Amino acid sequence: MKLGLKIILTGVLTLSTTSAYAFTDTQNYWGQDCIQELRERELVSGYPDGSFRPQGTVTRAEAAVLMLNAFPDAKIKRSAIAFKDVPSSYWGYKAISLAYQKEFFAGYPNNIFKPTQAIPRSQIIGVVAGGKNYPRVSNPTQTLQKYFTDAGRIPNYAKNAIAKATINSIVVNYPNPKQIKPLQSATRGEVAALMCRALNIYTVPPQYIAGVEVRPQEVRSLPGGLNSVPTFNSNSPELVMSEGILLSTFPGEGKKVPSAHLNYGFQGRFDIFSHHIARSENSSSKTLYQGIIVHNPNNQPVTVKVLQGASYLSTPEAPFISLPDMVENTQGKVYSGPGSRTMNDVLRGVKQDKFPDKLVIPARSSRMLVNLPIPAKAPSSNGRTVMMRLSSDSQIYIANLAKKAVNPPSLSEWQELLDRGSLAEKRDPVPTPLDPPREPTVFSRVAGVSQGSEWKGTLTDNSNVSDLRIPQRGKAFSYVLGTLHLITLGTKQIQSATMLRRYPDTAYFAHSNYGVEYNLTLPLRNNTNQKQRVTISVQTPLKDEGGTDRLLFLSPGVEQIFFRGTVRLSYTDDGGRNQTRYVHLVQRRGQPGEALVKLNMEPGEKRKVKMDFIYPPDSTPPQVLTVRTEG
Repeated sequence: MKLGLKIILTGVLTLSTTSAYAFTDTQNYWGQDCIQELRERELVSGYPDGSFRPQGTVTRAEAAVLMLNAFPDAKIKRSAIAFKDVPSSYWGYKAISLAYQKEFFAGYPNNIFKPTQAIPRSQIIGVVAGGKNYPRVSNPTQTLQKYFTDAGRIPNYAKNAIAKATINSIVVNYPNPKQIKPLQSATRGEVAALMCRALNIYTVPPQYIAGVEVRPQEVRSLPGGLNSVPTFNSNSPELVMSEGILLSTFPGEGKKVPSAHLNYGFQGRFDIFSHHIARSENSSSKTLYQGIIVHNPNNQPVTVKVLQGASYLSTPEAPFISLPDMVENTQGKVYSGPGSRTMNDVLRGVKQDKFPDKLVIPARSSRMLVNLPIPAKAPSSNGRTVMMRLSSDSQIYIANLAKKAVNPPSLSEWQELLDRGSLAEKRDPVPTPLDPPREPTVFSRVAGVSQGSEWKGTLTDNSNVSDLRIPQRGKAFSYVLGTLHLITLGTKQIQSATMLRRYPDTAYFAHSNYGVEYNLTLPLRNNTNQKQRVTISVQTPLKDEGGTDRLLFLSPGVEQIFFRGTVRLSYTDDGGRNQTRYVHLVQRRGQPGEALVKLNMEPGEKRKVKMDFIYPPDSTPPQVLTVRTEG
């Protein structure tokens, strides 16, 4: 066989080199870094003479092998068939059969596979998009016309798959990103670049990625850090399909299912964050209630103070509605979704009347803190978000429970479920190990005790100075927000709260830091001898680990919303007036964002800007806080 795709699955060891050095013929190739990274991961190899031959073509059989190597955890979805032109003695027989069963590949009419056919670019892009399981695109023809000058040449069978791949930024076209050349045979180098994008290997030169706009600017880690306040963090299962325990920090002794209890006591300041969805399948279904029970294990009464608290349903209290990208939210009446509304209230210091000012819990007794419905009319879903800030003068245990009932369950009914129940279903996907990274990476959802309720940071040039010099005219720099494992925009800074306790099938860290408040101070200084126009904005760039000297955005934009929530801005305006503004933002994947604050700074002038927000559920990181000096 000619192509060195390294695999032993077929029983045939490919012709490959094992040297760790670069291939002899890729030093000047535009995709060199990508090919080298794939080689180090043993996804591709070269020829005996040390070459890779990036301009060589790839057959359908070889592409089948590569897909199996790249997506080893893909599930079998259908039964095998016997292709007439793939005998059992053929080197790629097993790989082709398995790739078909996993729905990476389909055959041609009359059970023909054409294993030696050079695979066209349109076909391999569609195959990889299928391996990624992207959602369908409603208008693929119109979508493709926005990206490619030769979109009309894309075969009808491949349009939806290529549109999905394009929107998700995995299509690479060299040298012209607007020409997809769908009918040309894919080269080894082109397939390598496609696989790097699909596997989140950020080594492809971004100027060749279809629909990507490269903005050179400095990307910085975010100063400060999380505090040590623990959070009762209940977000798994997100969709609750059965009664049971959502999260319990009670000891497991005496409980029917000890593994459903994490044995963690809260004392002093702590937070509660909860975000769950109920679904009703028929009109006779009972309402799903959410109950949060607090237990005092001590021999003396315990007082739990509710400092702040808010909770909303999606329907009818906080429906997901379309909003402009930026809206002044002076009265707190602008929101889209229960997470957006709940976090807005808590940011403003609200404590709703549905929550008590305090609970006095007798010795060795329990009390209900929350007993609220998540009503859903068949066949539909509804969600509820709860956010609370509390303190306790002694140790307590907390449990979040789900129970179907006609009326709010009593304390004794909740206690029975706590003692005799098991974990609620349907469980979310089990997270994949984060090191080494695997594709697809499943972060999963959080159920446990996370550490950190607030991130405070003063953004200065360095730890030895008290000012933040504005960028040079026409330049910008950005601070990362909401970064997590594998998504740091090149900074290697992970802001995810660690988990003090967790169920083994839930997230390893509190990815996205839902419910965490960010308090950021920018002590700006115009260190030039000229008046400067400075803007501050929140942006949602693409995931990219290729360096801290650039951000990637999408052009044209997409509809996938990555952030919706309210930020608070405090600063002195150009007229010397102290301003405090609440602004609701909606940002989509890859959206640059509008300026939130505009300042005209005199030479040598200092101006302090503060931005506060609580990271809202239903949002997706990363975001950045960008300071720009207009040219």
